[in-house]
Amino acid sequence: MKLAALFITACLLFISCGDASSDDKKTIPTPRQADSNTVKKPDNRINAYVQVDQSPMDMSYFPADYPKLKMTKQVTTPPLARVIYSRPYLQGRHIFREVLKYGEPWRLGANEATELELFSPATIMGQRIKAGRYILYCIPQPDKWTIVLNSNIDCWGLQQDAANDIAKFDAPVITTTNNLEFYTMLFEKTATGANLLMAWDNAELRLPFVF
Repeated sequence: MKLAALFITACLLFISCGDASSDDKKTIPTPRQADSNTVKKPDNRINAYVQVDQSPMDMSYFPADYPKLKMTKQVTTPPLARVIYSRPYLQGRHIFREVLKYGEPWRLGANEATELELFSPATIMGQRIKAGRYILYCIPQPDKWTIVLNSNIDCWGLQQDAANDIAKFDAPVITTTNNLEFYTMLFEKTATGANLLMAWDNAELRLPFVF
């Protein structure tokens, strides 16, 4: 009887320990598995409000960085000029093999017509130009670009209508080794005013302004 009782007690203890071991295993924390639904992924959706343009709009002032100078009170007078344009880029192309053609008008940028605003009168290559807003376009040739001021402002592309031409200037072209990817326009200060620099690929030209 004593042996039987001892055997039964031993069996009960064994079963009890086994259950405890099982419970312990259940409570051991396991590494958290990554939930694919909670992983943050980049949002590559198209802008829901407006299509993102591949040719961003840019603005160049004379004096350069005029808005910053005004905000820091380094200037108190109005600017003299600014140009507003959109920047096309080459994307592996050559300016006069795949983009432009000699003898055909070009808007000097992309999208809306490129705009020049004169805040005061200026003399450009001997011609006096009144203060105001103008569109700029050109007719490129291998050795020079004819730069044209036109009064047909606020238009898309090149709806220039030669009847609205205000003035024309022949600016010589310099061939460089820059291979500039993005078309660029900016004002460079000179002793008498500024040059409007226009550069793209290996072509570079300057239109002089006297204020």
